[in-house]
Amino acid sequence: MITWLIALPALVAALAGVRLLTRRRRRAAVRWLIGANAVLLAGALVLLVAALDGSARAAAPAAAAASTGLGSAALIGASIAVAGASIGAALAVAYTGAAAIAALSERPELFGRAMVIVGLAEGIAVYGLVVAILLIGRA
Repeated sequence: MITWLIALPALVAALAGVRLLTRRRRRAAVRWLIGANAVLLAGALVLLVAALDGSARAAAPAAAAASTGLGSAALIGASIAVAGASIGAALAVAYTGAAAIAALSERPELFGRAMVIVGLAEGIAVYGLVVAILLIGRA
């Protein structure tokens, strides 16, 4: 948990740097963005392998006590649920938000309906969090 609190400002700074780069040089910004994504993916894979290795080592003495190891699987499932729901919500909000802005530019009285549709798209992320909380409760 502390690792994420330390890495969060670095991620925010990296995202701000990407935004600045995309305004100036598109080709260099795309290369930098792909490199940053590759580094983040490699770091996530290292953390995943370390977590799985640590849980396997901790479960080795407990194997005699008939431990099934479902706790780590539930936590990984929770992280996949949150990640998938967040990505899905981001895509849904991107499309519905753009359509809502286009509709509002022609008919401003559609504001309430447009916000309801965008809110429904954001609900996808809430569903992912609910699933993650249920899975963490079983871990």
